[in-house]
Amino acid sequence: MNNLSSLCCRSSQGLGAVARPVRYASTSTPTPTSSPKSSRSNSRRWLSIVFVGATAAGAGAYIRSQNTSSATLNPETFTKYNLVSREPVSATSSLFTLRPRNPSDSNYDVYEEAWQTGVWSVMFKQPQLQIGRDYTPLPTTAATSLSVDDENEGCLRFFIRKDPFGEVSRYLHNIDVGADVEMRGPKIECAIPKETENILFIAGGTGIAPALQAAYSLLNRKHTKHRQKIHILWANRLKDDCAGGHSDSLKPQPRRGWFSGWFGSSKSLDTTSENAVDGVRTEDSSIIVRELEALKSQYPGQVTVDYYLDEENTFIRKEDIRGAIATASTNDSRKSKSKLILVSGPEGFISYMAGPKLWAQGQELQGPLKGVIKELDLKDWGVWKL
Repeated sequence: MNNLSSLCCRSSQGLGAVARPVRYASTSTPTPTSSPKSSRSNSRRWLSIVFVGATAAGAGAYIRSQNTSSATLNPETFTKYNLVSREPVSATSSLFTLRPRNPSDSNYDVYEEAWQTGVWSVMFKQPQLQIGRDYTPLPTTAATSLSVDDENEGCLRFFIRKDPFGEVSRYLHNIDVGADVEMRGPKIECAIPKETENILFIAGGTGIAPALQAAYSLLNRKHTKHRQKIHILWANRLKDDCAGGHSDSLKPQPRRGWFSGWFGSSKSLDTTSENAVDGVRTEDSSIIVRELEALKSQYPGQVTVDYYLDEENTFIRKEDIRGAIATASTNDSRKSKSKLILVSGPEGFISYMAGPKLWAQGQELQGPLKGVIKELDLKDWGVWKL
């Protein structure tokens, strides 16, 4: 989920036809009260006044529309939220908690409808540059540190990486705790069909946030005949992001990771060890790992998580995807409406796994299926790129 959206919508407003002074024929001797030159001067002055007035009115309307703020989160206007806390997850990412500046009971209904639909996001505004960026809220789990009051007041949490080239992420990491942030939404990124019983979620980096959303949406559906399951394959560059996590399935053989090809070489490790991911277990668990573990505890047997680290020279292979698919296919022989693959992460990660998304006529489209998933020829599975 990684494209900047322009918030500054400038539109030119035509003034329309302007009436010119009408000169009537006269048989009487002209009076010296006005000359043709002075009439033209008056006309130009009048046109200037009309133009300035119309421009000022248009600018005022634009400013009012941008400053309009609702107490309830909505996709049309921006709502002010207060930055309650910013907790570091790793050297490059943080967990943000934001509370509505003016709490509204309606926010609960807005959130709940979005959670039940599937994966959703909200847009953060960078006020100095008037640009925006979509981020995915994290669901509330047993590991959530929010108080009851925070939950009742409509707090939202976000896992955001500080991108050195990202204006909005740098802005969010630099503002003071207690500052106001403007958001609008929700925007549904992927509506998970009601028939879905199995999800394979392939996540890169902060793409784990949509994975947690998908798990929350899928596993909280009550009126189903089958036991829903989600298998998450999570690739990271840094150990800090998934410290304390351990894979639930058979571990892959160590080798060069996907991230290293895009972000530089990985440091050399002993690839003869069984799996360096095991070493992470002795460290304190990261916030996101605690969220995943809480989800597994809440839904035993329904959530599977496997970790991949560029630092450990491990990455998501075809065999790992095929193994996850085989497990789900054994339990569910139905067609693709019940089985879904979701891919989320940096653009390069999505392109490598499933082919790039495309832009056409101002809209982001899925584009043709390519990459690793295309090569596997998974006919019974639907695929969606986030």
